[in-house]
Amino acid sequence: MGKSSKDKRDLYYRKAKEQGYRARSAFKLLQLNDEFHFLDDETNLKRVVDLCAAPGSWSQVLSRKMFTESKGNLDGKKIVAVDLQPMSPIENVTTLQADITHPETLSKILHLFGNEKADFVCSDGAPDVTGLHDLDEYVQQQLIMSALQLTTCILKKNGTFVAKIFRGRDIDMLYSQLGYLFEKVICAKPKSSRGTSLEAFIVCLGYNPPSNWEPKLDLNKSVEEFFSGCSLGRLKISDDNKLSNWKIEERDIAEFMSCGGLDSVDSDATYHFDEDDTSNVKKPALVSLDPIQSPTNPPYKKALELKRKGKLTRAV
Repeated sequence: MGKSSKDKRDLYYRKAKEQGYRARSAFKLLQLNDEFHFLDDETNLKRVVDLCAAPGSWSQVLSRKMFTESKGNLDGKKIVAVDLQPMSPIENVTTLQADITHPETLSKILHLFGNEKADFVCSDGAPDVTGLHDLDEYVQQQLIMSALQLTTCILKKNGTFVAKIFRGRDIDMLYSQLGYLFEKVICAKPKSSRGTSLEAFIVCLGYNPPSNWEPKLDLNKSVEEFFSGCSLGRLKISDDNKLSNWKIEERDIAEFMSCGGLDSVDSDATYHFDEDDTSNVKKPALVSLDPIQSPTNPPYKKALELKRKGKLTRAV
């Protein structure tokens, strides 16, 4: 997060820096937890995986919930954060710069957990949006399915999976697919997620895969092949031709929940400080805050260097 006048407009952006979070997305996980309490079970929450974790705000929330704010025994607790991009260290978090679709990543996570499975897996990952909503929704669903493949290999029975989604035309197909693997699937929208955005989160409770199906991560397998032995394999995201034949009774309508109190800050509103204050009470000026953690190796780094040197050609 940068240092700019955005401090004065986006209160979640500013609050994140005030509270030491690397990104405003931390409040999304906090508000989801306020509703579902999946991070409050100190007895059963021991091993957690954060997929597509950079820059690390969700990992920070996990660390504070499981360690800093914990009143129970810390023995055996472990958090693993995975991302293709490098991440600066976070206290109590083991970071892996790795590809979530690669079998070696699965092996590394299980090794860190002593071959035990995770209690909770989350993913706040999203592609760089293009503005073409159909394309963005499709790519995001593919990312979710990649995260789901790894999740089915590392999540223990009755575990919880939380992931970002873009609500599109056929999002009920994704709900139906997840319904084959989890006891309950809920679509949740935190107050800190802008209302003008298609962004929401799936909260999947009670992991319960078919007893005759054993997931196996393989680089040479497509998503359809991976789930071929599972009931959801017959609902293919990429097979648009079969959507018209998909019976309405087979479609799941996930429960929708808004997370965050009525007193929560409006993420779409612009807030002004002091400039319009006509009272005689003197208040301290709002000071822009420095970012908590600068990007470690952003993809735009080279472009910025060229721009500073005046060598960046402007597209016509």
